[in-house]
Amino acid sequence: MSIVVIVGNPRPASRTHTAAVAAAEAVAAEGGWTAVDVIDLAGLAPQLLAEPSSAAVERALETVAGAEVVLVASPTYKATYTGLLKVFLDKFPAQALAGKAALPLLVMGAPQHALAVEVHLRPLLVELGATVPTPGLALLESQLGELDKVLAEWAAKIVPAVRGAVTAGVHR
Repeated sequence: MSIVVIVGNPRPASRTHTAAVAAAEAVAAEGGWTAVDVIDLAGLAPQLLAEPSSAAVERALETVAGAEVVLVASPTYKATYTGLLKVFLDKFPAQALAGKAALPLLVMGAPQHALAVEVHLRPLLVELGATVPTPGLALLESQLGELDKVLAEWAAKIVPAVRGAVTAGVHR
């Protein structure tokens, strides 16, 4: 099983990056899978914004295309995901994520933004053709201190649905 993490935080080595990688590793561990690749958009920002057809951006798009599961993470900005994440996802043609399971994750400072993962990020991934088999993860900054516990519980709940979505995607 190949899992690709897309981190949409414009700051490198962010808390979003840490949480997203830990979430993918928790899913991989729970599912008995090993392959986790990370695309940190902070490093691609100049190419995404100034050189849209750079080799680095093309490699990132190909990495996502080869994945079975895509974990898409962003900090919550203005009650939604970052513009950097949107710019990257806009590079994909319609239905480019068909046959893939997507796991949306937003890191947020306040619980009143918890619906943003379902109201904003999930529809974007569905629009690209992904199957989103579970509710998105709204991760509060206050939970980052107990990240391993929170993610282990989350992974245990979602892995059966992710496995089913991947199996269904293989048979499309």
